[in-house]
Amino acid sequence: MAALSPRAVFVTRETDYELLIARHATRGQARFFLESRGQGLAAVEARHERFHAVLAQARAAVPGEWRQALVRRADLDRFLFAGDDVIVAVGQDGLIANVAKYLGEQPVIGVNPAPDLYDGVLARNPVERLARLLPASVAGAAAIERRTMVQAVIDGTERLFALNEIFVGHRSHQSARYRIEAGSEAEEHSSSGLIVASGTGATGWARSISEATRLDLSLGPDERAVGYWVREPFPSVATATRLRAGKLTDAPLVVTSRMNEGGVIFADGIEQDFLGFGWGRQVRIAPADRALHLVTG
Repeated sequence: MAALSPRAVFVTRETDYELLIARHATRGQARFFLESRGQGLAAVEARHERFHAVLAQARAAVPGEWRQALVRRADLDRFLFAGDDVIVAVGQDGLIANVAKYLGEQPVIGVNPAPDLYDGVLARNPVERLARLLPASVAGAAAIERRTMVQAVIDGTERLFALNEIFVGHRSHQSARYRIEAGSEAEEHSSSGLIVASGTGATGWARSISEATRLDLSLGPDERAVGYWVREPFPSVATATRLRAGKLTDAPLVVTSRMNEGGVIFADGIEQDFLGFGWGRQVRIAPADRALHLVTG
């Protein structure tokens, strides 16, 4: 039987224009909604058209004998990726974080559709480069960064992966209560929750926490290590604040819930896609046994 040709899987998310139409049903109603608030639809519509022009150009760059597939961010958990796929994420950097948790060693090419709007730290490639990067990725000739990911194992069974960070805490603004263990040290905490971030995530949410607390950690994106930061720990007769930040390489961070309700764990800022973290549940968080294979050139 002949081998299947390579497959380029394009990953996108809805544009702001598409989300407005989904909410208001028609273009006219969306325009009325914005104009009644002193805003306009034209700029949103122009960004939508620009994005789809880039997406069409990207899909046209796929070699003619290849197969193609298109998957939206909301459908990633239901899409079956193959081991020999090449993933093309067209959009903001966060889209690469969204898809990374569903992959193994497939190469991921990030295409920035609007360099004047998006930083492109991960989605750093202009669409004009795609025609060269696709065959190079299949041939193993493309330059690749292997970016460390974070893994959380809950009660030894459920697993959650993240490219940027994993959050452990309460789903509301209430205090999160838990026991934290880092190496040989342990203490009870009451805080606004904690995050465990990779070197990639250390430039985002973790950076804002480290700058506010002056608890800085050195983490490279390809370093097999992650860092943890506790948000606003509160000292009391029953809780302490010594374990506020640290770097994890071999031993995991172990967190045991002391919350009867509202405890959650989620990855990469997707709050609605959480795992419950009720009293007595335990999570072990460490560098993952997989990495993002990001094509850089």
